Amino acid sequence: MSNVYINLIPPPKATWSVADIPNLAGKVMIVTGGNSGIGKETVKALLQHDAKVYMASRNERKAVAAIQELLRETGRRAIFLRLDLADLRSVKLAAQEFMSKETKLDVLFNNGGVTLPSVDELTVDGYDLQFGTNVLGHFYLTQLLIPVLLSGASQSCDARARVINTSSMAHAGVPSIDFDTLREHAKRRKLGTQRLHCQSKFAMVVFSNELQRRYGDQGIVSISLHPGNLKTDGKRHGSSIGKMLSAPLLHPASMGALTQLWAGTSIDGRALGGEYLIPWARVGEARVETRDHMLGRKLWAWMEQQVRNV
Repeated sequence: MSNVYINLIPPPKATWSVADIPNLAGKVMIVTGGNSGIGKETVKALLQHDAKVYMASRNERKAVAAIQELLRETGRRAIFLRLDLADLRSVKLAAQEFMSKETKLDVLFNNGGVTLPSVDELTVDGYDLQFGTNVLGHFYLTQLLIPVLLSGASQSCDARARVINTSSMAHAGVPSIDFDTLREHAKRRKLGTQRLHCQSKFAMVVFSNELQRRYGDQGIVSISLHPGNLKTDGKRHGSSIGKMLSAPLLHPASMGALTQLWAGTSIDGRALGGEYLIPWARVGEARVETRDHMLGRKLWAWMEQQVRNV
């Protein structure tokens, strides 16, 4: 398997743009990993349309710098929310901090993540760094915020709150989830960082679909997506050769934000629960295995067990 995940067929020209975002005054939103890449572009677009945005980030210095930059560009200030997705205790504190300030949440962009770190790296709690950050941390954050998401749905004119889960076309690189590899194990090291990455993106789609099955009838719309092949910090762990080969096919982060902004803000997004989106702002198809109800229930139960005593 290549060190990069390249779609050799460029997506068609976008038919929806940031200019089509409706006014978001009164809407409260969280963007994880919001200080750089497509997260930062997402925050920027939301601020431009008058949303109240929490930038959930691990590095306060970088987040504050991004907030100041976006203030100059938009005239509106995002709110820093300290969040380290690789530390479940930090996730719990972030949710508590948010809920001490807000009584509702309209949209949660589960955007943050890591890509292709060394296989030696684990989360604070001992999970594979990519799964722990990309999936388990977001699962726990979402679970803790369910009450304010339900409140957001009840207060919305369309009776909807949304959870937008950033996955990747890399999810197609594996057919399922090997639960033995989610913590330190010989099988995890044998799998290697590329397939662990694919597995985390696959699991993100499975989680998104299961969230929709569990809460869709209560007004929570859960959507997963591939943002595109992008020039972002998310590829900082990749090989230099891979970066060089992929460079001509990469798109700017502003384009990568487009599909998740469509999912999170457009009228169309209200009806996209359980869908998998592709560039630019289109409905696509994930691997059929990601829709396995039994796997969804198993993953959810496994993650519930992991966070039970945090």
